[in-house]
Amino acid sequence: MTTASDGVPDLVDATLAGVAELDHDRAARRGYPEAVYCEGKTPAQVAAIAAAVRHRYPRGGAEPGAEADGPDSPPPVTLFTRADDAHAKAVLAELPDARHDTVARLLAWPPAEPPAVGGKVTVVCAGTSDLPVAREALLTAAYLGRETEFVADVGVAGLHRVLGKLDLLRSARAVVVVAGMDGALPSVVAGLVAAPVVAVPTSVGYGAAFGGLAPLLAMLNACAPGVAVVNIDNGYGAGHLAAQIAAPF
Repeated sequence: MTTASDGVPDLVDATLAGVAELDHDRAARRGYPEAVYCEGKTPAQVAAIAAAVRHRYPRGGAEPGAEADGPDSPPPVTLFTRADDAHAKAVLAELPDARHDTVARLLAWPPAEPPAVGGKVTVVCAGTSDLPVAREALLTAAYLGRETEFVADVGVAGLHRVLGKLDLLRSARAVVVVAGMDGALPSVVAGLVAAPVVAVPTSVGYGAAFGGLAPLLAMLNACAPGVAVVNIDNGYGAGHLAAQIAAPF
């Protein structure tokens, strides 16, 4: 672990011992940085991880002659996902300029989205209740460097709504479709566009939706080809996959 430039002893290794071992080389190895899944972690553990990120990049930017992965290099974006209020408070205590999207339950540091390269990712949300997962997908794709568009509340109960967005949908390199209830929207969209569709089942719905299992099975059985399905409520995974699909050639 890199020590802070002011010579203060770095205690981050000791703080993280038995909690986490951060994969700082992932961006160089895979082209995309590591994210931090906050749910299931204590606020203290999340704070320790945020502190380690801060110590790794104490200046938060590059200086002339800095090594590509040294302490003065531009920090790769770190996303903290599924963060409740206590997690967010812990992150912001260590990274006070981090962006916090309360709907997506996501924090991003550095807060500025990187310049967009590659193709466009369009995120389609079936209903307002699906917004948290949809925004998680949207922000993930944006922070991984893709141009993004968002289409809200176009579920299959009113097909005219999605049909009215065809030009926008057909301009995307990848389309993320987020839906609960019967989970039918990804199959509908996949039948209308040439781009791959990343389907995200959500846990939205009444009893027989079984917490997202019903839309998951519906999406896995999509009649239209070109549909990839991620896990229930996994907006991060959907946004990541869409960003990879839409990456520059």
